[in-house]
Amino acid sequence: MVDWVYDLVPSYRTINRFRVSTTMAVFIKQAFVQFRELVHQAGLVNYDALFIDGTKLLTNANKYTFVWKKNITKYNNKLTEKTRALYDEPIQNEVDLAIDQERYTPTNVDQMKIVTNQLDDKIAQLDQAIETEKSQPGGSPAKQRRRHLKKFQRQLARKTNYDEALATFGNRNSYSKTDHDATFMRMKEDPNGQLKPGYNLQIVTQHQFTHYYDLYQRPTDTRTLVPFLKIFDFDATPVKYIVADAGYGSESNYEYITDELDKQYLIPYGMYEKEKKKRYRNDPTKIQNWQYDEKNDVFTDYQGIEFHFKNYSIRHDQYGQERKFKVYQAVDYFEDPVRQALAQTPSGRQRQVSINNNWLYFKNYARVQLQSDEGKKIYGQRKIEVEPVFADVKAHLRFTRFSVRGLDKVNNEVGLVLMAMNMIKWAREKVCLITKIQENQGNEKIDQRKAKITFLWSIYFELCPKLVLFLSLT
Repeated sequence: MVDWVYDLVPSYRTINRFRVSTTMAVFIKQAFVQFRELVHQAGLVNYDALFIDGTKLLTNANKYTFVWKKNITKYNNKLTEKTRALYDEPIQNEVDLAIDQERYTPTNVDQMKIVTNQLDDKIAQLDQAIETEKSQPGGSPAKQRRRHLKKFQRQLARKTNYDEALATFGNRNSYSKTDHDATFMRMKEDPNGQLKPGYNLQIVTQHQFTHYYDLYQRPTDTRTLVPFLKIFDFDATPVKYIVADAGYGSESNYEYITDELDKQYLIPYGMYEKEKKKRYRNDPTKIQNWQYDEKNDVFTDYQGIEFHFKNYSIRHDQYGQERKFKVYQAVDYFEDPVRQALAQTPSGRQRQVSINNNWLYFKNYARVQLQSDEGKKIYGQRKIEVEPVFADVKAHLRFTRFSVRGLDKVNNEVGLVLMAMNMIKWAREKVCLITKIQENQGNEKIDQRKAKITFLWSIYFELCPKLVLFLSLT
């Protein structure tokens, strides 16, 4: 069975049709479900913890095809101020528009297209009139009218392009002209830190097997954790700990894992390592090192200035997440000019500090978990679990750039790559186990390469009937 396998080489057309097929997403998803069941039955995973990490992969797009939301927004706002004139001027030039002035909105793309089409018809009529008219002293009125209409036609085209670009951005800050789903982000492999179009690949591993994966258009890992956790099947993978690096540590992520999933997390926050240092713990200017009177709810700084509770405050970060604060204000020492100066800002206002107790609670919980014996042991496995998978994908398979375009297609392609790495990893472990048994029994060593191929085909024949049955039922 092994000898004829080496002669089977599929053409590139077969591979391309396979990886961009619309049914591939369902096929790959079910393949990962079946693979998780197989490795769990084989006793290779225990689901005490799932390890999450991400990396950036280049897309199949030129690095100079960028479109920036900041620039488009700036120029679009300037052009929007002129859009009312874009309606009034054609009326003055005897162009009968099908949109009433009261219903016309400068930001409606469909209405802008209607106006543009009607301008095209009017300019075509003027072109015919200009061809047949004779020269007149003082110039042709038709040509003057045509110049005005073409001017506004160009502005309408720019306005339409800006609106379409803003719709393409969504909640992103950039996209590529070649692959509109790609976002410009910094790649780890680029020493110059140049922004390049790519996708943010998120994976979750256990025993270096990839159990879940997804691609995101956001460059930051913090905002990908919650949507990534939503695709998990926690009934099939009853995990206890969610483990990730400090890039995922945020109040909203901690709150979702604790309240919505009812799981524990081993995720340090951004200042975790710095707060452990002696210099930080002894710094009197940090609010964490101030004296706090819990009974009277009063903070006292290192200069003896007391801060009393003033009011509650609700703020929203740049992503719209709600954050609740308690605002404390310095006492008014009007009888003591020296202390009054310490209680005020350079501009003469009373000093204030804001405390987010919800964030402090989650930070303290993360600190306790990470410093426990079990937490140290599990978190110490994070780099051993996740980083080798990325190393195999980028270094061994040399998969650093997608060869297809579009979020759905690149999702299928990276799914095939990760499943291939899973099967190779499983075959390697099985062959090593067989080799050790053969050596202990004093038998002749086996050909590891042929043994791996044989084992991979056994996986194929075990998975394939289940997947074909699943696809036939869907």
